[in-house]
Amino acid sequence: MTTGSTDPDAVPEAVPEAVARSRMSQLAGEDFSLAEAIGGVRGLVESVAPGLVFVVVYLASGQELVPPLVASLAVAVVLVVARLIGGTPVTQALGGILGVGIGVLWAWRSGQAQDYFAFGLWTNAVYSVALLVSVLVRWPVVGVVVALLRLEGFAWRTDPAQRPRLRRYVAATWLWIALFVARLAVQVPLYLDASTAWLGTARLVMGVPLWALALWLTWLLVRERPAPAVPPGPPAR
Repeated sequence: MTTGSTDPDAVPEAVPEAVARSRMSQLAGEDFSLAEAIGGVRGLVESVAPGLVFVVVYLASGQELVPPLVASLAVAVVLVVARLIGGTPVTQALGGILGVGIGVLWAWRSGQAQDYFAFGLWTNAVYSVALLVSVLVRWPVVGVVVALLRLEGFAWRTDPAQRPRLRRYVAATWLWIALFVARLAVQVPLYLDASTAWLGTARLVMGVPLWALALWLTWLLVRERPAPAVPPGPPAR
């Protein structure tokens, strides 16, 4: 029988494995792939299609509520079924259908079309707060993710020699805070004004494109730097 780890910085094995399977995995790589950042064509479709269909059907139906809800949910279900048939991992598609399902339920119960997007607003708010707290307690989320991907440990939090690395991780985490706050700054007023079509459009524009941009900028901040060249010593006599 093995004893549990007493390392306070230890994490369950499933955590780094889950991080490695996510879109954040390329933060540990030497190159950045835009296609990988958005999950390829399929990932892009799964991210965009339900919301896009909702906005299009909402406008085409004369701003009725039920048709866009049904159409959006149907698209999300089809995407999951397509992954099941193709034998590919369904994690992302299941996450998408969960978000769509919550949005459909909220809008159906309230009778307000803009509530379809309310879950996304709450998600951005929670992410913003969580990331801010991580910076304040000196556990910047980006640093934690990169450490898990690279299996490098968390010495950068306290080792004075690694302070530049800590600063880069903090800066990258602030970048993501700015992304989520920007989304809220644009989308919350549209939600309160019940401008559903504009809200849906803003969600699409500030979704995958900003995510990919933030991930690329994060990669630039946290990628491994080559070791500085050591000047040659004096010639031997």
